[in-house]
Amino acid sequence: RRERQRFVDKNGRCNVQHGNLGGESSRYLSDFFTTLVDLKWRWNLLIFLLTYTVAWLVMASMWWGIAYLRGDLQQAHGDTYSPCVANVYNFPSAFLFFVETEATIGYGHRYITERCPEGIVLFLFQSLLGSVVDAFLIGCMFIKMSQPKKRAETLMFSRAAVISQRDAKLCLMFRVGNLRNSHMVSAQIRCKLIKSRQTPEGEFLPLDQCELDVGFGTGADQLFLVSPLTICHEINSESPFFCLSQRSLRNEQFEIVVILEGIVETTGMTCQARTSYTEDEVLWGHRFLPVMSLEDGFFRVDYSQFHATFEVPTPPYSVKE
Repeated sequence: RRERQRFVDKNGRCNVQHGNLGGESSRYLSDFFTTLVDLKWRWNLLIFLLTYTVAWLVMASMWWGIAYLRGDLQQAHGDTYSPCVANVYNFPSAFLFFVETEATIGYGHRYITERCPEGIVLFLFQSLLGSVVDAFLIGCMFIKMSQPKKRAETLMFSRAAVISQRDAKLCLMFRVGNLRNSHMVSAQIRCKLIKSRQTPEGEFLPLDQCELDVGFGTGADQLFLVSPLTICHEINSESPFFCLSQRSLRNEQFEIVVILEGIVETTGMTCQARTSYTEDEVLWGHRFLPVMSLEDGFFRVDYSQFHATFEVPTPPYSVKE
């Protein structure tokens, strides 16, 4: 087996990294919310903790500063003296007052008095700032948790693709399956052939993309993915595999990228699952083993045979030959 660099891994991850962006990196800051959602979980949690910690310390320092400038820290709070915030004597008590106010706990021991206009203004600013920070960070965490990436892990593709005859036509086939009972609404599948080529003008295209027809005209690309399905690409005169034979397959270098899209029934969000097949993962003269069986009142799917294939008589010649 020849190991080489993939464009798309078997798990769907694209092996593409963007570098030397220069001044274009500022575009990430213009859409900071999406940038934050795209970050890894460890960076999201770090930003979440740092934002709240810094905001709490800054606001608590402002409450402590008001008490310090008014002289509330040295005075006894009672009937003869009305402080800005009752029972705030040091920074820890100012910090506790801010946390109690921000979290709407309301223990009743510390409170703003009516003789402190600067405290009222700071309280209004704290309420507005807290609402904005909560909406931004909690919304980011909610969207990140509700992303349908994990749903794609329960969509399965066969490890290999096969080439054999179906209905007296040579076809490239692979299998897809849904491990959950919940359906993928409006599921659609697409295939891209990625292969380097040179144009008649001499231009070299290292990753040229070509569409593989998996039933666009007949609607076969629209899937009712309740049980495992075998996706079929007919190799004809319009197919890029028109000249592919069993012998030439050993010398070819290409990658077939499979993209399965659909709407998650439970959440209504669009989910995309990807995989790829290199020339080493295309088996000539093979067919997939059946996985469906009829039992008492229902159909049973045996996923232990999902990836299994067996050899069938297949001409070693290309369709052109």
